[in-house]
Amino acid sequence: MPGALTIPIERITDPVVRRIAEKVGKGERLTQADGVAMFESRDLTGIGALADAVNRAKHGDVVTFASNQHINPTNICTLRTTCVFCGYARLPKEDGAYRYTLDQIMAEARQAKDSMTREFHIVGGLDMQAGLEYYTNMFRAIKAELPHVHIKALTAVEIAHIARIEKKSWEEVLTALREAGLDTMPGGGAETFSAAVREEIARKKLGAGDYVGVHRTAHKLGIRTNTTMLYGHVETYADRMEHLQMLRDLQDETGGFLAYIPLAYHPDDNELGKKLGRTGIATSGTDDLKNLAIGRLFLDNVEHIKSHWIMVSPFLSQIALHYGVNDLEGTVVREKIYHAVGAQTPQGMTLEALLKLIRGAGKIPKERDSFYKVVREFDETPTTGDKAA
Repeated sequence: MPGALTIPIERITDPVVRRIAEKVGKGERLTQADGVAMFESRDLTGIGALADAVNRAKHGDVVTFASNQHINPTNICTLRTTCVFCGYARLPKEDGAYRYTLDQIMAEARQAKDSMTREFHIVGGLDMQAGLEYYTNMFRAIKAELPHVHIKALTAVEIAHIARIEKKSWEEVLTALREAGLDTMPGGGAETFSAAVREEIARKKLGAGDYVGVHRTAHKLGIRTNTTMLYGHVETYADRMEHLQMLRDLQDETGGFLAYIPLAYHPDDNELGKKLGRTGIATSGTDDLKNLAIGRLFLDNVEHIKSHWIMVSPFLSQIALHYGVNDLEGTVVREKIYHAVGAQTPQGMTLEALLKLIRGAGKIPKERDSFYKVVREFDETPTTGDKAA
């Protein structure tokens, strides 16, 4: 159960982090400089202990997850040559390019009928032939056949792309999609907000102000969203904190973010990795844990911090449950985008594996819906005694 915040000063060895911990204990907001100082600090366990204390005060020992399935309708993308960190996108006539028909989409979606899936996570490329009608027809067909499955779909970048090709406003597009069945939006496409960084890794992609603007519009319409940050490429610690500041400011304004998910850059099979001379794993476990912990501490108005086990591995995500994380990416089922850039993790995880992972960290697993309401609790044995909330 959630409880009072107790600052673990005795576990913090860095005097700078101790001063930051004292601010947290007094309820003072952290500054961007505080965040940079934590990224620069060697006191990983102290930062983790502080983030864990804040998380326990909010959520106790409960760790939630969703039973979700990814559907990626198209990998055709107008930014194929300028988003240099991506290995998923293709030009229309390039080998491997695809755009699903409605029948193909429904063939994937129907697999949810015989599974525990409660959410579809639907994202893809910026395809000139996948406009508003393509997605409204898709959402209506899914809702007609699977009305119980939540549709979390289309990043801010995709929304802006649809608006541009349809010559409509963001609000008009989002309203039409909501009426067709869109429930919430994922947080992808944020990358790192710094203009200089975007020029190097994602030239011509939706800028920071417009990313925030699309999410602000969605929140105004009652559409809750997630948000992200891509880290571990060419950004500085100051860039990271500027990014988090913009997210915190919008959350102060709208309260529309459900969760924050830092995303680790993968260098394989993309132009940026070749340019930087990197292969394999680009980020360290220390940096992965710091991004999660500092996200918990700085984003004091975002309730949920999620570890994306597909990108950092199930094992590191298990450790992250003691670094401020209260939610894990769920069962997933056939994730394609991060595996296109070299992710070596599974493309999905069974319920039993998720429960074992969470319990192995000494935490209490609970299945949630897309709005973080608990829908299923579990007894000690994963396969028996499960009960709906």
